[in-house]
Amino acid sequence: MSNLKKVNAFRRSLMRNLTKNIGNSNVSNTGSIDKSKIKKVLICRPNGRLGNMLLITPLVEEVAKTFPSCKIDVFVKGFVAPIVFENYEVVDKIIPLPKKPFKELIKYFKVWTLIKKQNYDMVINVDQNSSSGRLAVKFSNAKYKFFGNLPENVTLEHDDYEHIAKYPVYNFRYFLSQIGIEDKNEPIALIDLKLSEAEIANGKQILDKIIDPNKRTIAIFTFATGEKCYNPEWWASFYTALKKEYPNENIFEVLPVENVSQINFEAPTFYSKDVREIGSVLANVDVFVGADSGIMHLSSASKAPTIGLFSVSNLKKYEPYGNGSVGLGTSVLGVPDFIKAINKILNK
Repeated sequence: MSNLKKVNAFRRSLMRNLTKNIGNSNVSNTGSIDKSKIKKVLICRPNGRLGNMLLITPLVEEVAKTFPSCKIDVFVKGFVAPIVFENYEVVDKIIPLPKKPFKELIKYFKVWTLIKKQNYDMVINVDQNSSSGRLAVKFSNAKYKFFGNLPENVTLEHDDYEHIAKYPVYNFRYFLSQIGIEDKNEPIALIDLKLSEAEIANGKQILDKIIDPNKRTIAIFTFATGEKCYNPEWWASFYTALKKEYPNENIFEVLPVENVSQINFEAPTFYSKDVREIGSVLANVDVFVGADSGIMHLSSASKAPTIGLFSVSNLKKYEPYGNGSVGLGTSVLGVPDFIKAINKILNK
C-alpha cells in the first residue's frame, strides 16, 4: 500500500471513530410537520464518483415529491454533481467539498461555514457511514435532522432494501413517519439523468454515424476499475459469442476516459469525456452490457435497458433496475446466460 493510501485509510478510520456516535437517533425533532413549511433541504453525499451521484437521484425525487415547495441543495465532493443535476430544477445549489481537503484547507472550512450559515428546514445524510455527511447534519441549524441511520430496534422489511439507491429512500420514509408523514409505500423512482429531448436527439445523430440506424443496437463497455474489470481473454470470448449470436445487429463499444479496449478496438467505438453526451448516446441503444461501473449506472440513468455484470461487487446493492434492466453474477453464470438476458430484452 502506498503512503498516500495509508494516509487516506488512516484519515477515514480516524473520522469514522470521531463521528460514529454523532446522531445515533434518527429523529432529532419529534412532532408533526407541516410539509408546506419545508422550503430548503440539504442532501449530503460527499462522494465524487459518477455512480454514487446518479444513485442519489431517487432520493432527490422523493424529497421533491414530498415537499413540492422546497428547493434542494446537494453537499458533494468533486465536479460530477453539477453535470448529473443539470436538468433538476428542484436542485438549487451544489456545495462541493474539496477532493483534497488537507491541500485546500481554506476551501474546506468555507464549505462548513456555508452549511452553518444556511437556514435549512431539513438536512438529510444519505450514507450513515459517511463521516463528512454526519458532520454536515450535526453542524447545520436545521430543525429536522436525519443522520441516515435507523434506530437499533428498527428493521425495514423490503425485498430490495439492500439496494444503495433504495434504502436511503426507505430510511427517509421511516424518518418522515416519525414526524407525522404517512409512508404510502409507493414504488421508488428510477435513477435518472433527466436527459432533455434535444440531448437524446443529438445522441441519436452521434450514434447513427457509428452504426447502421436500421438495425438494433447492442452497446458494450469493457472497462471497469480494479477487480471489477474483466480481462481481455474474458471479453474476447464474450465478444465472439455476441458476434455469432447477433450477426444482424449493431455491436459497438463505449470507451472509458482512459481510451482503452479489452477487445483491442475490434468493434466500432464511441469516445467522449462528456458525461451527458455519453448518456444521450446510450439513451438510443436497445441494450447495454457492461461490468459494474459508473458508465453502467449512467446507462441505467439514461433509461437504456442495462445488463450489469458483477464479479466482486454486491449485486443486490448495485444492480441496475427499471426498463428491463438486470444484474448478473458472473461467478455463477456464463455466456449462454448473458445471451439469454440480452434476448429477453431484445425480444420483449
